Amino acid sequence: MEENGVLEHNKSLQEINRYKDSAFPVGMYVVTKEQIIPHGRGYMDLHWHEELQLTYVTSGMLELQVNGTGYRLEKGEGILINRNFVHITTGLTDGGRYVSYNFPDRLLGFFPGSRMEREDVLPYTSQYAFPAMVFKPEVCWQREILESMEEMRGLFLQEIWGEDFGGSGGDGVRNLERRPETGIRGEICREIRQGQERQGAPRAKYRVAVLLTGIWYQVISHLGDGAEGASKGSIRKQERLQAMLSFIHDNYMNPIRLREIAAAASVSEGECCRCFRDMIRKSPNQYLVAYRISRGIELLGSTEESVTEIAQETGFNDASHFIQYFKRQTGMTPKEYRNLIFGKNGERK
Repeated sequence: MEENGVLEHNKSLQEINRYKDSAFPVGMYVVTKEQIIPHGRGYMDLHWHEELQLTYVTSGMLELQVNGTGYRLEKGEGILINRNFVHITTGLTDGGRYVSYNFPDRLLGFFPGSRMEREDVLPYTSQYAFPAMVFKPEVCWQREILESMEEMRGLFLQEIWGEDFGGSGGDGVRNLERRPETGIRGEICREIRQGQERQGAPRAKYRVAVLLTGIWYQVISHLGDGAEGASKGSIRKQERLQAMLSFIHDNYMNPIRLREIAAAASVSEGECCRCFRDMIRKSPNQYLVAYRISRGIELLGSTEESVTEIAQETGFNDASHFIQYFKRQTGMTPKEYRNLIFGKNGERK
């Protein structure tokens, strides 16, 4: 579980959010190739969650896959990912950055059992109605959605995070700072402190809830009657993939054979490979290696263990193989990654 209670992972690849304010179940994550703040899943890490997700690119170019379909987003563009669909960020340009907002569909229905929930929310979120919707600034109504996401980003950085991360001098802010003079953490801390100094609008969370509801209204208004439930075949394929991914997640530190991955979903090895190829555009082995590297990235950033120890913990036979695949996936060695995050000596601050 995340130290400050923001995020928890169960034994599958499902992501379970534990919000700072349980009465305000909306979370924002700032993501670069090197870091996710607060800690969460994102770059090169396949997962799904019960919440809806809005993603907004603030710099660079983002590539991602949702339910096997690839999307490419430029700066100023965004996407809505429906709940329970498997998704992964597959590419982010150097210096690229995006923000993601996770929130439950119950927030959109005003109160449990409401007519709005029954007619305007659940038919689109509980029946695999649609996996994703892209927003581009060239389209008027989509530009309004993107402007709302940008406004939410400011509200979180300048108002909400200043409160939820402990206020000025609170432990949450100190944990966020680490090296406040450089990098993404420094930029975020400066915006938080600027918001504290201004003592801005006291109803930032209410404003975010209003913006999310407005975004949802635009989405369903333009989705129309074209949203249809996914076929039984596609649902079955997603369930099989989730079972195989959960097996990899539980056993990545050990030697894993293709037949064992296939057995986790009671399918043949051929069907296993087809499922991975169709849904995430990788072979089972390619995904296994990428997942091991993503766990290595997490350990490099959260522990002081040696590269050799991390290689062993993540299922590599030796450190040289770990370094080779790490550099292939990230463009830098594990030591270079630590230097980038924690300073030139690679030690945590």
